[in-house]
Amino acid sequence: MSNREQIDLKRIPQHVAIIMDGNGRWAKQHGQDRSYGHQAGAETVHIIAEEAARLGIKYLTLYTFSTENWNRPSDEVSALMSLLIESIEEDIFMKNNISFRLIGQINKLPQDVQDRLYACVDHTAKNTGMCLVLALSYSARWEITDAVRNMATKVQRGEILPADINCDDIASHLTSSFMPDPDLLIRTGGEIRLSNYLLWQCAYTELYFCETFWPDFKAKEFQKAIYDYQQRERRFGKTSEQVS
Repeated sequence: MSNREQIDLKRIPQHVAIIMDGNGRWAKQHGQDRSYGHQAGAETVHIIAEEAARLGIKYLTLYTFSTENWNRPSDEVSALMSLLIESIEEDIFMKNNISFRLIGQINKLPQDVQDRLYACVDHTAKNTGMCLVLALSYSARWEITDAVRNMATKVQRGEILPADINCDDIASHLTSSFMPDPDLLIRTGGEIRLSNYLLWQCAYTELYFCETFWPDFKAKEFQKAIYDYQQRERRFGKTSEQVS
């Protein structure tokens, strides 16, 4: 029986977040430079997006470029920015009824990249299926700091009282406030850490780590992660008896 046949379509995670790691190491394995790995990784994005949409996942959030990635060699950053423009295939969005959203400091991206990304956001806005979200120039610590800064401004204006601030208020000021917290976070490439990704949102997220480099993480690997998630009991601090 295949992983897909084992999956319970009635218990599909609503929101899956992915740290797409291993492009550079995959390219090195194949005797190529890092940009070759990023190009192969972009092809995997299309495969996983289509598979996630087929399975009925509502939100797929991909850690595409972190604020720390700006410190990489300038030629690699330039290649990544060009790839962002080239890899946005709106046919895939429209064919699969996928809408497109962004989180992060998008204003730090080159203007031509911003224009291309926002054009896709606008073009797919009426699609009602899965929402594909790219985290670009993103940092969870930046996101939380920005939320706190905005709330502090509202306190200064007398719009909110410090004593009234709760977790829901903070969540509503995050750039990801339009979607639920991830049910499942997948990290490829063998590293076992969150790397400053959705730290607030992942408080009760199920974590799945695998050795597979992102360019090799195809539909079967994704199905395996979903099946693994479905074998877990999500208690959110309660006992098994309370959940059942």
